Amino acid sequence: MQERHIGILLYEGVEVLDFSGPFEVFTTARRVAEKNGEVFAFAPLLIAATPEPVRARADYRVLPDHDFASHPALDILLVPGGVHAPLLDDEQLLGWVKTQSKEVSLLASVCTGAFILAESGCCTGKTMTTHWEDIPDFVKRYPAIECARDVRWVEDGALISSAGISAGIDMALQMVARLGSEELAKKTARQMDFDWTHTGIAVG
Repeated sequence: MQERHIGILLYEGVEVLDFSGPFEVFTTARRVAEKNGEVFAFAPLLIAATPEPVRARADYRVLPDHDFASHPALDILLVPGGVHAPLLDDEQLLGWVKTQSKEVSLLASVCTGAFILAESGCCTGKTMTTHWEDIPDFVKRYPAIECARDVRWVEDGALISSAGISAGIDMALQMVARLGSEELAKKTARQMDFDWTHTGIAVG
């Protein structure tokens, strides 16, 4: 089966668990599937504006796999949260996200990554969620997007979003269930010794 790519956006100030949690889920799912003679053909790639190392929260340095100009075609784009405010005026990054949103089959955000997707204009009329602390600002800034509260993730067609930080792991497991199978997602959570919380909703 042809390998399919999950692009995970990196930027200065990105929250470490927002991107590394889902990365761990996807790579573990692939390993668990192979162990059981199954196929999970999705591979995560870390993508940033340039190939230079990115400083995540708390000066955690991470090296992207690709920059905006060099990555292969993506099947899925995942946008993590972090220090997102400066990016809402970053035309290059928002333009790249908007372009990718039209080409991928599934769009995802973790925590305040929802602001980046919303600012790129690809979520109007949809339902999303974000970190509990940022919901009032999100609702005020994006009145055309419904924002769900008190849920770990929201699935609205080809858009899936999660609440804060660790909720991205729950969302990524839901993505494994969607892209692979419910059983694979359960086995992945078990392999990670993670108590998968199913407090998400599907709308639309």
